[in-house]
Amino acid sequence: MKNKTLALALLALIFLNACKSTKYSRNNKQIEKAASKANPNAKSYTTLNYIETFKTVAIEEMNKYGIPASITLAQGIIESGSGNSSLAKYANNHFGIKCTSDWKGKGYYKEDDKADDCFRVYKDARESYKDHSEFLKRKRYSFLFELDKNDYKNWALGLKQAGYATNPKYPDLLISVIDRYQLYQYDQPESEKDKLKREDKVFSEINANIPNEKKKFTPVVSPPSKQVMKTPDTLRISTPKAEEVNNTAPIFKPGAYTVKQGDTLYGISKKFNVDIDTIKTLNNLNDEGIKIGQKLILVK
Repeated sequence: MKNKTLALALLALIFLNACKSTKYSRNNKQIEKAASKANPNAKSYTTLNYIETFKTVAIEEMNKYGIPASITLAQGIIESGSGNSSLAKYANNHFGIKCTSDWKGKGYYKEDDKADDCFRVYKDARESYKDHSEFLKRKRYSFLFELDKNDYKNWALGLKQAGYATNPKYPDLLISVIDRYQLYQYDQPESEKDKLKREDKVFSEINANIPNEKKKFTPVVSPPSKQVMKTPDTLRISTPKAEEVNNTAPIFKPGAYTVKQGDTLYGISKKFNVDIDTIKTLNNLNDEGIKIGQKLILVK
């Protein structure tokens, strides 16, 4: 009797999995059909064509947030197979971003960490590039936005350090692609004033988003509407663990600090581990006198 019950349970499980696979397969066919109808003459990209097509949006995102265009393009090349992966062709998803609780769009299902992982479907590739920037605007990646927007080597290393991908050679892959195709030519330097202004904007948005991160970036089986897909085997885009996003304390952006009541130059130097002479040099101070509301640059 016990064996019979176990066999029935096993058969039920197999039946449910078969139904789920059929549902996902039907869903994907609908996505693929819609993509083919929207772009019946879709052609395969060469890497050079891919760069030429998407360099403009990569530069736009760089100027908004400070993510080097070379990094964004290299990630797109690697993760979408230069725009030729099924995820890129049918879902316009060039960065392997999965469905999460805040995603309201369709999804495309493909094997990744699980048999049928859900990946976001975008109306066009440009939307995918913009969502890639939003994906990076979180606490775990916040230190990267303090880098210069043409510092692609430290961005590559920092992405691995922050857990963007599990491949230990991910930084080498990015840097190799950037150097091979000279993608650094699209990166642009910025003045100290522009850098601080850009950082203020980005860090304000990151801080505002921190309380919602745990909810927003929790993976879901299927999106609210229903549908999604995967990245190449070389990469696995990681999702933050609950403990990584549960801390709602705002991050400190060391690029600038606003003096508050009771602050002294000595206290600020100890708090942020920056010696007094460095602070004075960066801010052209002749003495240790500071005023409430005064903005101090703390890093070069």
